[in-house]
Amino acid sequence: MSTLDDAPTAASGGRPAAPRRRAARNAAIVVGAIMVGLVVLLATRGVADGPNSRIVGQAAPDFRGGTIDGGTFNLAQHRGEWVVVNFFATWCTPCRIEHPQMKEFVERHQGDPAQLVSVAFDDQPDAIREFFAEQGGDWPVLAADTGRIALDYGVQTVPESYVVAPSGQVVGRAEGVTADDLDAIIDAAGGMGAAATVS
Repeated sequence: MSTLDDAPTAASGGRPAAPRRRAARNAAIVVGAIMVGLVVLLATRGVADGPNSRIVGQAAPDFRGGTIDGGTFNLAQHRGEWVVVNFFATWCTPCRIEHPQMKEFVERHQGDPAQLVSVAFDDQPDAIREFFAEQGGDWPVLAADTGRIALDYGVQTVPESYVVAPSGQVVGRAEGVTADDLDAIIDAAGGMGAAATVS
């Protein structure tokens, strides 16, 4: 004896509708379970677990490179100072928004044992020179062959900044910062006075 659910329908071309409804329901359950799993994964993954923060608490990866003004920047030569390593790109809107805060940080710490260095991420040297000519900023900017530096720091997106203590240890990381944010990281790790304790 057949039930109403098993009866052929005109829309199905004579095939039972119930198996198709069950398949659609099962597919919806599977998709829903996957979505819930992804939401739980993203919600429970802390910042410290991400690839971008793996070097916080570790020695800063050393690097050196040519700057847009024809000079050379060598991180090792700044041991004993606070160094903010800022990854940016001229095509990145949040980087453009952040840029005045980088200028504020540099102006605020003239004469302090603090150094900002910007590292271009997937950008063109000419575009970077033009950007700094228009927007201002007087600090070392590495524009070429920066891919290895970005890999060593685990950079996934820009803007991204790492604060390196006078000891050479990475003490903080932030995406899109203000001058106050950078100062807060430095203060929490001992402040500007910490530079005097490093020989």
